[in-house]
Amino acid sequence: MVNRRSGIPAFRQVAGDLREKIAAGHYAPGEQLPSERELVETYGVSRPTVREAVNMLRSEGLVTSEHGRGVFVRPPAIVQERVAATRLSRAARQSDRGAFRADAEARGFVPSASVEVRFEAADSRVANRLAIADATEVTVRDRVMRADDQVVQLAVSRLPRVFTRGTAIEQPDTGPGGTYARLEEAGHTLGSFTEQVGARMPSPEETALLQLADGVPVITVTRVAYGTDGTPLEMNDMVLAGDRYELSYEWPAD
Repeated sequence: MVNRRSGIPAFRQVAGDLREKIAAGHYAPGEQLPSERELVETYGVSRPTVREAVNMLRSEGLVTSEHGRGVFVRPPAIVQERVAATRLSRAARQSDRGAFRADAEARGFVPSASVEVRFEAADSRVANRLAIADATEVTVRDRVMRADDQVVQLAVSRLPRVFTRGTAIEQPDTGPGGTYARLEEAGHTLGSFTEQVGARMPSPEETALLQLADGVPVITVTRVAYGTDGTPLEMNDMVLAGDRYELSYEWPAD
């Protein structure tokens, strides 16, 4: 039952109780919530109040509605992003275990990606990150990345075309080891990476591509790969589905 004297709207109290039960595992991922009638009886509220509560949970990405069937707890499908010393190593590239492939396979998912390659003039942000002049031609690799055929990540890499011309980087399939392996074959030895991580609400296009429920944010990661001489070689903007991806960091204490 809801507390009528708390000053908290009834629908928020119902949503809060259901949210706690979902978090505690009382309602498991994929499990159907009680019907509207059952929730009305349980909490002593009206049907409109129950619907407002369920809509709040839906906007938070915790539940999904299936027409004619009911409301279900949204099942998590997490691909864990591992940030470790070996994740982007030369050894990993030589064994053809790129970062996304390794992340997905470590969690038992089958990875796949669709790739579009194009060329464009660098805007001021890209030019600043890659230490090139504005409007310099860059190669763009635009990827939609899937785990078990479910889109979990969007990634757009940009590289000065002076580094990619005549290489497989300008083809959808870069071959074993990916872009970084092709850069090193062309004489651009990788020395270090930096990553900036953030979060925001998705654009309409990102919502559609990632099939996000209302209220689900995205994680953003911008990685810059540098050569051993400090030259920026690639900028990779990644957008990760906030309900399907988590970042896990590990580093030594000394």
